[in-house]
Amino acid sequence: MTRFIHDQFAKQYLSEILSPLGTVEISKQIQSEGRQIDLLFTPSSSEREHRETLGLLGQLIKTPALFEPFRNPATPHEILTCMMKLFVVLAELKREENRTKTPIPDRKLPQLWILTPTASDNFLQGFHAKASTQEEEQGIYFLGTSLRSAIVVIHQLPKTPETLWLRLLGRGRVQQQAIQELEALPRENRLRENVIKLVRELIALLTKRQNKEQDLDRDDEELIVTLTQMYEEAVAEIRQQAKEEGREEGREEGREEGRGEGKKEATRLLIENIFRIRFGAIDETLAAAIAPIMELPSEEFTPLLLQLSREELIDRFPEKVEE
Repeated sequence: MTRFIHDQFAKQYLSEILSPLGTVEISKQIQSEGRQIDLLFTPSSSEREHRETLGLLGQLIKTPALFEPFRNPATPHEILTCMMKLFVVLAELKREENRTKTPIPDRKLPQLWILTPTASDNFLQGFHAKASTQEEEQGIYFLGTSLRSAIVVIHQLPKTPETLWLRLLGRGRVQQQAIQELEALPRENRLRENVIKLVRELIALLTKRQNKEQDLDRDDEELIVTLTQMYEEAVAEIRQQAKEEGREEGREEGREEGRGEGKKEATRLLIENIFRIRFGAIDETLAAAIAPIMELPSEEFTPLLLQLSREELIDRFPEKVEE
């Protein structure tokens, strides 16, 4: 099962994009219950630009929020468990209110957002969940007002830029399309690179599990294929650019030696760009691995760069990296 991998990704991802706007607590322990809240968010910043960048997700965090993301469709028991966590938090706040004699306004009380990829009509009716009347909130179903709970059915969200940051927590083709939209965002988008790095780490963990011949569900297998194809297309563009730059440098030198140096520099550029595509910034450890990788033919090292995790690439050349 890869559920734990996806759970960790969801928590890290939400923490990454929400932390500029407030306090994020991951796996917050509920006293006396032996349970944990996946993510508790308390807003502290009114940074309008960043909130607007998050689209629909930015609307959900105007007030304190409990997020409970599910990789697989949530079950009735899981919904009840999530609501129990919310009620424990509300009870703790009520005790604080009684102790301090200071009323806590409704806007300071958390709202529970349960994120599930799919949910049937019968399932939603079982909780008397009502679809939001707001057009921009299509796919969100609210329970009774006093319950302060809502179910976000990710696969029912409209495929618009405003829902991108929620659809990244879907599964199957919904998540694959969202990742493709993420990759297509302008490079100056400040969230893009950090989230892409988390997505690549997710794919690396899934690929490692696959390489160990451990079972993956069909959605995970398709996700690996989709991302690998995307990386291969990006690498093909980089290789073409590197060849052109190498040829240009060779022409400028006008000598065989110059052409050789140009080809070497083009190869280095190719490796560095693949590292950036997969792992983000190149640290000293990755930089030390470039030289030994360059000793291999491009047809040999390219599959390695696409398939191996960061740790596996480093382990491949231990004596070289340590130098």
